Amino acid sequence: MTASSRHSTMLELDKILALLAEETTCPDARAMALQLQPQPDFASASRQLQRTVDANTMTNRFGTPGLGGIGNPSGMLKRAQLGASLTIRELLAVASVLRAVRNLAGFRRQWEEPTSLDDLFESLTPFRNLEDDIDRAILTEEELADSASPDLAAIRRKIQRTEASIRTSLEKIIRSPSYQKVLQEQIITIRDGRFVVPVKSEFRSELKGLVHDTSSSGATLFIEPMAVVEANNEIRVLRGQEKEEIDRILAELSAQVGAVAQQIGYSYEAAVELDLYFAKSRLADKMRAAPPILGQDGVIDLKKARHPLIAGDKIVPIDIRLGGDFDTLVITGPNTGGKTVALKTLGLFTLMAMCGLFVPAADGSRLSVFDHVLADIGDEQSIEQSLSTFSAHMTNIVTIFQAADRHSLVLLDELGAGTDPVEGAALAVSIIESLRERGATVAATTHYAEIKAYALKTDGVENASCEFDVATLSPTYRLLIGIPGRSNAFAISKRLGLAQEIIDRAEDHLSTDSQRFEDVVGELDQLRQQLEQEKTEAAVLRRQAQQLREEAEKERLQLEKDKEHEIERAKNQAQGIIAQVRRQSEELIDQLNEALKEKNQQNFTDLAQKAKVSFKTDLHRLEEVADPILKKSGAGYTLPRPLKRGDRVQIVQMGREGTVLSGEDGQGYVQVQAGILKTKVHKSELRLLDSSKKKVTVGGAPYSRRGITSKTERSAKTEIDLRGMTVDEALMVLDKEIDNAVLANLKTVTIIHGKGTGALRSAVQQHLRRHKSVASFRLGVYGEGESGVTIAELK
Repeated sequence: MTASSRHSTMLELDKILALLAEETTCPDARAMALQLQPQPDFASASRQLQRTVDANTMTNRFGTPGLGGIGNPSGMLKRAQLGASLTIRELLAVASVLRAVRNLAGFRRQWEEPTSLDDLFESLTPFRNLEDDIDRAILTEEELADSASPDLAAIRRKIQRTEASIRTSLEKIIRSPSYQKVLQEQIITIRDGRFVVPVKSEFRSELKGLVHDTSSSGATLFIEPMAVVEANNEIRVLRGQEKEEIDRILAELSAQVGAVAQQIGYSYEAAVELDLYFAKSRLADKMRAAPPILGQDGVIDLKKARHPLIAGDKIVPIDIRLGGDFDTLVITGPNTGGKTVALKTLGLFTLMAMCGLFVPAADGSRLSVFDHVLADIGDEQSIEQSLSTFSAHMTNIVTIFQAADRHSLVLLDELGAGTDPVEGAALAVSIIESLRERGATVAATTHYAEIKAYALKTDGVENASCEFDVATLSPTYRLLIGIPGRSNAFAISKRLGLAQEIIDRAEDHLSTDSQRFEDVVGELDQLRQQLEQEKTEAAVLRRQAQQLREEAEKERLQLEKDKEHEIERAKNQAQGIIAQVRRQSEELIDQLNEALKEKNQQNFTDLAQKAKVSFKTDLHRLEEVADPILKKSGAGYTLPRPLKRGDRVQIVQMGREGTVLSGEDGQGYVQVQAGILKTKVHKSELRLLDSSKKKVTVGGAPYSRRGITSKTERSAKTEIDLRGMTVDEALMVLDKEIDNAVLANLKTVTIIHGKGTGALRSAVQQHLRRHKSVASFRLGVYGEGESGVTIAELK
């Protein structure tokens, strides 16, 4: 392990990289994640971080792409370049790479703005024709499709016909009464690729043929009857031709791969690197992390920083600053108070940013790039090297001094601990001074009062403390910049029940300077708490005032919105009235025209009188509809449930029945068809009718939602048995059952085609490849029916 790796491990960067590796989607991207190194060059680190920013921006809008676990194709690409034939499995692996590359290229086309990842996206070269050729030719990892070539299809048809002829001949033998006593069983089986029948050994001479195998007991001979020897020979020849044709097809596809192998290799490398950046984006989302402002001036300003390896319900966000006004931070406080966590957060966030990772802190947090991030953290006692804790710390500090300069961040935990307190404190101050002379940025934790005093009187050195609640004897884990911490030993001892006289005697043993220093620190802490309480009260009053302003503004906006809704409702209502008036006016005109046509009839006077009465009645109804102020009956009616498409309703304003064409919009309006009229009506002007005994129509066509759903659910099947059908019959049944399954919202169907010769299975799977409702399919596994079934996933 190198010195820089050891320091990174102390700060737990390796654990963060392990989390990053889990977010990758292919093995090579995972390896890249685990080997990621912090970039000490500002330009490189900034570029890495910007790429993560752009990846996160794209994924937040379009989702995150993945490579689907593709493997490294470099070996097979090299062999294809050299003219070697790839196996079916290797060609499928190449097709997976091509598919991942094409998907990534398509993902980029969704985003119109330029990004820092464009050089990687531009390195992606899809070869859709080659990908389709491989997919079309290969059915499974062990079988080529008949459509791979016309010759292959012809050979397989001949094999099927010959096998059918053999089976016909053998069927006659096993069903012949003259051979009943000869046969062990009435079955046809295959031995060494040839069709045979089982014959009892004592009747060997009764059936002329070639013996190909014997049962373990010797009681059964597997004989190939002479009648099918030639046909079996022909199948063997055809099988050889089939293999030659398969080899030719694989060689041809391999040659196509070899011709573009270099471009595929470049595309794969770019895809793996893109996967790493999208993994960084996914990790950022999981950590609720944000991109820091990256600089090279040594300034660190973290706001609400959360150590990513501490559970979210236990971590307390901290604010921590270093650089700028001071280049050295001395953190004091009780044990388990959070000093080491603060120190690790400082170093880990710096390394994460230099790796192009987001950090779990508030927006606006700043970090800097350093040539070296050096750390001495934890108990490094080494039994093998006979080193004490103090010696181990000193050994680490010696190596730190060998690398530390003005471009270094140095983190020291419990500086000077493990030896005499007086000598340890003096040594700790000296180490800090020496590192500052080298220009390093330093953060250290300590218990020594001498180091607190040194920080108080030295420009560029600042105290910080981890807050401790004496009342509860527990740390709050808050980091307070500018305030030295107290040991709280006396207060804690008193709370735990130690006698007061012992505590008083201990205070007498303290030096006057130490006592005075602790008193000053205590007074400062009391003042800080008082100021924080006042600040909290002021913040509460400010939030209350802000809340009142927001509520007033919200109420004003709601009134404006209600006003707009009422205006829109009035417009829609007016449109409905206009449409109704127009329709009834047209009906009155039609009635007048009909009356005029009858003027020559003898009873014209009676007809005219009736028309007059009807005209006055309709005119009165028209006046009622046209009066927008007129109140309809049924006030206070509430719909028993939300309206949906197909409901029969009564339109109060029109006095007619209609059919709901759409659900209500955000303003409570629904579209209703009453006869030939389509209009938008507010739900308050509709009354739901009992349609259980009526046939509802929409657009003039019968509509029965309940009937369609129940019929589909009754007819949909999770298993589709195609055995015994011809290919054409099977495909027709398959299409029908898949449609039923889609309508019934089934996600998976099992297609039973049997093993047999494989012709039906091949036809089914070729058909599934082209079916618009099928997302993917696979052969069954053990317990599902193996190669006798195909499992299809529906969209």
